[in-house]
Amino acid sequence: MTLEEAQKQVDQWIKTYGVRYFSELTNMAVLTEEVGELARIMARTYGDQSFKEGEKHDLSDEMADVLWVLICLANQTGVDLTEAFKRNLEKKTNRDKDRHKNNPKL
Repeated sequence: MTLEEAQKQVDQWIKTYGVRYFSELTNMAVLTEEVGELARIMARTYGDQSFKEGEKHDLSDEMADVLWVLICLANQTGVDLTEAFKRNLEKKTNRDKDRHKNNPKL
């Protein structure tokens, strides 16, 4: 699935099942919440914390939740994620093409 297809599928789902998009500000808060849930799993899986008994830890589901809300925000604000990602990759390539190779810490 492409980013364009994902944006269209989310939009169709919202129109079919979701009634309407939450406001942009609400979705920004939801995105923050979802990133926090992802961070919790990362901290417990790869960091020093441990899971509480019965605590869910489906990393892929939390990543998908983050992606879902990000796509909602892109749709609401008119951002074409395909084009935005292409521009972002080009920016990073131009800015960092030698930076990491020359980093003695890496």
